[in-house]
Amino acid sequence: MSLESSPQRPIRNISLPPLAAIPLALGLAVSTYIAADTWRDVRKPPEKNNILITGSAKKRIVSDYIQWSATIEGTGADRTAAYLSLKGSTEKAVAFLKAQGIKPDDIKIQSATITEEFETVREDKVLPNTNVPLRTETSKSVGFRAVQVVSVGSPNVTLIEKASREITSLLEQDVFVTSHAPSYYYTRLGELKLEMLAEAAKDARSRAENILSSAGNAGLGALVYSSMGIININPANSTAASNEGNNDTTSYEKDIITIVRAEYKVK
Repeated sequence: MSLESSPQRPIRNISLPPLAAIPLALGLAVSTYIAADTWRDVRKPPEKNNILITGSAKKRIVSDYIQWSATIEGTGADRTAAYLSLKGSTEKAVAFLKAQGIKPDDIKIQSATITEEFETVREDKVLPNTNVPLRTETSKSVGFRAVQVVSVGSPNVTLIEKASREITSLLEQDVFVTSHAPSYYYTRLGELKLEMLAEAAKDARSRAENILSSAGNAGLGALVYSSMGIININPANSTAASNEGNNDTTSYEKDIITIVRAEYKVK
């Protein structure tokens, strides 16, 4: 028995003209893009549905501590004379403060400094046998100056303010005194900041609720994030702000302004 092999069919090579291959390639590319984009959409997390809001709080505060200083001067032909002049003037200044009702423990006297004073003496001359002008300058001692600072720190703001205004009356007694501007402080600022931040946070939530209520079909969800903004302490009725925050010490009455930024979920 003989086996005859059946003839194999020839393999046909399909060749597409160049123009016909273009639509096929585009179709494959589009299919790949759609599949990849669908997969990306499946893996992408849902967008946040949150609201960002800023809340603020403002409160008027009155300083409960004051620091003030005055500079006393004395002069003399030599260091000893200048010091004795200063010593007598400082004693008069301290006696004045005590007479105003200021406690001795609240009065601080700094160390004295004594410097020699000079004046410049100018003399115009002409060089001998010429018309060339010549100016000479020499320093001449005119005595010594002694300086001392008397400072006061007290919770009795009104009393120290009055003394700072009236101490210059000592000029009538030949006391050379210069009164400097007081500095005002609020000593319970740490506690107040916590209170103000809580008020600012309440304001932020209230604003968010009002916005969503006006928009309709939305409610305020849980707090996602919050951060404390800059705290500004300004003179009363001032709206000044800075990136570092203000801490005014020039005014008796101040406004403290706090800001809180918050992010809430939207239901």
